[in-house]
Amino acid sequence: MLIDFFLHLKAHRLPVSTREFLSLLEGLRAGLCNHSLDDFYLWSRTCLIKDESLYDRFDQAFGTYFNDVSSLPGLDVDLPEDWLRAAMKKHLTPEEQARLEKLGWEALMDTFRKRLEEQADRHQGGSKWIGTGGSSPFGNNGTHPEGIRVGGESAGNRTAVKVWDRREFRNLDDGVELGTRNIKVALRRLRRFAREGAAEELDLDGTISATARNAGWLDLMMRPERHNAVKVLLFLDVGGSMDDHVKVCEELFSACRSEFKHLEYFYFHNCVYETVWKDSTRRHHERIPLMEVIHRFGPDYKLIFVGDATMSPYEIVHQHGSIEHMNAEPGATWLRRLLDTYPAAAWLNPEPERLWEYRKSIDLIHQIVGGRMFPMTLDGLSRTMQSLSKKH
Repeated sequence: MLIDFFLHLKAHRLPVSTREFLSLLEGLRAGLCNHSLDDFYLWSRTCLIKDESLYDRFDQAFGTYFNDVSSLPGLDVDLPEDWLRAAMKKHLTPEEQARLEKLGWEALMDTFRKRLEEQADRHQGGSKWIGTGGSSPFGNNGTHPEGIRVGGESAGNRTAVKVWDRREFRNLDDGVELGTRNIKVALRRLRRFAREGAAEELDLDGTISATARNAGWLDLMMRPERHNAVKVLLFLDVGGSMDDHVKVCEELFSACRSEFKHLEYFYFHNCVYETVWKDSTRRHHERIPLMEVIHRFGPDYKLIFVGDATMSPYEIVHQHGSIEHMNAEPGATWLRRLLDTYPAAAWLNPEPERLWEYRKSIDLIHQIVGGRMFPMTLDGLSRTMQSLSKKH
């Protein structure tokens, strides 16, 4: 079947080679692609198409060949271990779900303070005390649509509005080997070069013209060296729900480090507040005031946020709403300060764009950045670069 697919692509004037086709087969044998046709599409395009300008033609050829096919026959289906683990979790009845009502910010904090004063022992399960595995809004490894996680690991629901625990994040690796060159291709569209400084570089075209005008006598012409004039200020969300997007964010970070000579980066968690940091392993001790960043770097910098914008809305609009500390001003206030300082700004979101409308926090951030939120896809990166290249 795949040999016919290979010949089908050739018939559509796609420059696919035998070596690339063998790489495709090797990946299938190694289990890099499961039974999903979508996975096979991405893997085959990665192996066979080296020029992104041919993606549309490949899509048309792929669609006509696999018309009405929903899965690839002959590939075994392996149930992921996390699916099996999820099936073992407690399933709440509709009555239990109905009891998990959201308390609201003030009521949640007041109730939490009262529980701390009343409770003296460790508690397991239940719906009231601070403990583990229950449906109380206070504790960990339980189920509640809006609560405070106290110690322990998350149950994976990601509904906590505050975390009473010391958490450790890790830095993004700027030396990671990129899995695709599309990110670099898109970032290059932002680059602007200027000639500055002393004349230290040979101007070959100018030398030829000057020598010709000088009747053949060599006349060397020099010019200033070309420099990348783009300055980028990068703010990266790390930890929590962003752990799901570490790979693509590391690829983007690595591409930015190689493409932009003038790049400054800082880390934050969920939303920017009064401080950011450069090293996640020392973030509890070495914080940088955000106002210091604003004063140090001028408005000629392009501002790029990278984050899934997935958090409790309290973290954006409420004083003391940060999940990790008692912030004196809402996150929205600090976001607007940055946007007022740096007119050329954009937010890159690794979450699929189809999910944005279902998350209130994403909608809030989207409004604050003036609609300049883009998905972390090739098309999204291209739109980001076009937005940042406009004169403001």
